[in-house]
Amino acid sequence: MQVNGFFDEIGETIGEAIRVVVEFLLGIFTNFFGAFGDFIDGLTRSLGINDSFFSIAVLVVGLLILFGGVRAFLRGSLIGGIFRTLLGLFILSWLMM
Repeated sequence: MQVNGFFDEIGETIGEAIRVVVEFLLGIFTNFFGAFGDFIDGLTRSLGINDSFFSIAVLVVGLLILFGGVRAFLRGSLIGGIFRTLLGLFILSWLMM
């Protein structure tokens, strides 16, 4: 009977350690994804767009094109800068309608 009690306590200790690690990781990831979700909600609410994956993807693409237009202006490319900036602004204004 003593042998079963010893292994029972070891199993219980290992099980508690695993549970503590899992609860710790769950708490970290829950808070991280909760903060990320709150960030996306605030961003989309302030821009007046839906919080779908498609809207976020179009927003990122529009911002990247707009950034490319600014970089083209800084390189001295006037035509490319105007084209990219207008395209980025067109995409972002279409998204926010």
